[in-house]
Amino acid sequence: MTICVYCGSSNGNDPDILTTANKFGRELANRKIGLVYGGSSLGVMGALANSVMQEGGKVTGVIPENLFSKEVGHTGITELITVKDMHERKYTMAELADAFVALPGGFGTMEELFEIITWNQIEIIQKPVTLLNINGFYTPLLSMIDHAAKTGFIREPNLEILQIAESIGECIEMSMVNN
Repeated sequence: MTICVYCGSSNGNDPDILTTANKFGRELANRKIGLVYGGSSLGVMGALANSVMQEGGKVTGVIPENLFSKEVGHTGITELITVKDMHERKYTMAELADAFVALPGGFGTMEELFEIITWNQIEIIQKPVTLLNINGFYTPLLSMIDHAAKTGFIREPNLEILQIAESIGECIEMSMVNN
């Protein structure tokens, strides 16, 4: 099994996020679950990839050519795939993954998360999507999603595409549904 994790290339300012990313990576490796991620050596991405590698796990990074130097492509992982652009990155990550998890991150993380939710909604794929809501990081976003549903822009069945986990174990278990 392989889980694609969307997360930030920055550290953020909550130290629990990096700590949780490290624990999440170790747990993936210990369960023999491969990691697919954005290929950066920086921030939450780098911490996650490093923790999987330190435990002897498998890490595949996918990074666009133009971000390789900006995001400092991680050359110390199992495999680093360089692609032409963001569209190819997202497609490649989706093809390699059995499930998707979002850890905290910025616009890129949220954009990738919403795209993969949409792909499930319009049945391009049917793979689990889970948020690991570290210290309530995603709670305001979840309120916005709830508001969009209440105002008629998200149908009730589509709300079930996105699963919410409060712990690493719960997140991994939710990701393994149908796998």
